[in-house]
Amino acid sequence: MAVLPQRAPEPRFVLASDGVRLATYDEGDAEAPAVLAVHGFASSAAANWWATGWARDLVRAGHRVLALDQRGHGASSTPRDAGAYSMDQLVDDVRTVLDTYLLDGIDYIGYSLGARVGWQVAVRLPHLVGRAMLGGIPDGDALASFRGDEALAFARGGPPVEHPLTRAYIEMAAGIPGNDLEALIALVDGLHDAPRPDPADPPRQPVLFATGSDDPILPASQRLAAATPGSDFFVIPGRNHFNAPPSRPFRDRAIAFLADG
Repeated sequence: MAVLPQRAPEPRFVLASDGVRLATYDEGDAEAPAVLAVHGFASSAAANWWATGWARDLVRAGHRVLALDQRGHGASSTPRDAGAYSMDQLVDDVRTVLDTYLLDGIDYIGYSLGARVGWQVAVRLPHLVGRAMLGGIPDGDALASFRGDEALAFARGGPPVEHPLTRAYIEMAAGIPGNDLEALIALVDGLHDAPRPDPADPPRQPVLFATGSDDPILPASQRLAAATPGSDFFVIPGRNHFNAPPSRPFRDRAIAFLADG
């Protein structure tokens, strides 16, 4: 019998420090230990955490799940100005959400872009993060070679993108209903010079790193883990960067990691 994807709760909106509206989602016992879930590039809280079974299994394991659509994604505002997207702002969006929900401590799970943000949150706001699961995170910028000019021309009705990496990401983004391609391209541009995970200054909390066995960034993720004291690493079997989030072994390992705390 087929199992239908779980639907996310109705969003509640939080106002970021620069006025951008952030969609947030809250499920589970309000008194349970809270997990903040932050999705990857061109995804959303609903697609990354509810449709894949993460939210359901986290709640069953006794957690409260709080998630947000990062700016430029999902039901959040989608500014098309690269100046609206900086790592400082994405980290501040997380802080704003936690402040609004009156949470002074959470465990953090993030995938891809959400993991890059999570690294910075754990380092800059260590008093807020107990344990962190960072999935699909490289030791650099996976989109450094993204060709925004080609992507923007395509988004405005131009020819197909030729550059392989740019084409892969833009086709993935375009295939998800509701995505604003110009906003996502602005995000990539805004993060072009963003701080990268620094192996010399890693998180000090317990961290589980996880990356797909077929993901080209696997060695880079392993290097980050090796530089992070007390970390653990899980290779997601048979998965690449794009299809890792629905993996049940990935989900089970992350939930077991959170339970260790």
